[in-house]
Amino acid sequence: MTDADDLRRRTAELLAAHPPATTQRLEFLRARFDAGLAWVHFPRGLGGLDAPRSLQAVVDAELEAAGAPGNDPGRIGIGLGMAAPTILRFGTDEQKQRFLRPLWTGEEVWCQLFSEPGAGSDLAALATRAVREDGGEAGSGGDWIVDGQKVWTSSAHLARWAILIARTDPGVPKHRGISYFVCDMTDPGVEVRPLRQITGEAEFNEVFLTGVRIPDAHRLGAVGEGWKVAQTTLMNERVAIGGARIPREGGMIGVAAADWRARPELRTHDLHQRLLKLWVEAEVARLTGERLRQQLTKGQPGPEGSGMKLAFARLAQEISGWEVEFLAEDGLTYDDWTMRRPDGVDFTGREAGYRYLRAKGNSIEGGTSEVLLNIVAERVLGLPPEPRTDKDVAWKDLPR
Repeated sequence: MTDADDLRRRTAELLAAHPPATTQRLEFLRARFDAGLAWVHFPRGLGGLDAPRSLQAVVDAELEAAGAPGNDPGRIGIGLGMAAPTILRFGTDEQKQRFLRPLWTGEEVWCQLFSEPGAGSDLAALATRAVREDGGEAGSGGDWIVDGQKVWTSSAHLARWAILIARTDPGVPKHRGISYFVCDMTDPGVEVRPLRQITGEAEFNEVFLTGVRIPDAHRLGAVGEGWKVAQTTLMNERVAIGGARIPREGGMIGVAAADWRARPELRTHDLHQRLLKLWVEAEVARLTGERLRQQLTKGQPGPEGSGMKLAFARLAQEISGWEVEFLAEDGLTYDDWTMRRPDGVDFTGREAGYRYLRAKGNSIEGGTSEVLLNIVAERVLGLPPEPRTDKDVAWKDLPR
């Protein structure tokens, strides 16, 4: 059984063989993956050592102290937080060997082709079609031909691969006729268009799929069971968004507290009371996230991650609103409205105006707050589900 002392020994051996000061970044990351120190809870040979997830902190602390390079999780978060756990759970041995290493090292960026213009909150209503070229059964060879449109796709302009869900059987109810694929973003039928946001930037994209070929070997899970596979992705996504590990008074509440300390001339009693309330709520959310991560050491994430994502979205919007109000006219400043296509989102390194505008998307991306409230109500609290008149109706017969 791998324990903390064994991991420290393995980390020391990695550092001795590949000193961070003299080793190229990519070479070090590849060596770390091969040593099983990328994500220690993954299987041996896939970047892990079959160790408890909680022991990852031991490795990370040792490497950070040695000045070892990281894999830039902000840039490859979709791959790390969504694609990797889905591939690990549903992928074939060949798929795991092909995709996980370059995903973790950041050599290949991933994006998520889920939402559509007519299927956002009701994702299972998606209309993107995947049709077998030869009309054969799964495993008989041949490609899937995919046509459709996706939207709100972060990092599509950077991505080499995408996780994609598409309708493979329109003659059954919407949740049952979906299959899950790995899509090559370099296919000539993939067109990525920037989607400008309220911040002026375009971190999101529209993606148009026209005759895109996907080998059957790039399907995850059985044909028609894509919704089941997608649930693993979605639950991990919400944990990744709402359950990131941060220190006390870290993240956006830390920026707000720093503003308060730096600008005593702007303080009022009402703003002080509101800041204290937000600080306490942020700390409760942080500790709840820590408890959720401890639960993850025993299995896959559950619907509790939806509650964390809900809390994150609400707090981000309330804290950024408080900050703009506290800073008065300074809170309205914004550095540049030039349309850019950034690699990621920086909630703490930009000005208050950016945080206020960008936080508006937190209650939409990764599942709208309204949908997540339903998930918490039904799957966590056990309340009766809402009536669903389309539950047993074939997708092709649904009004659109």
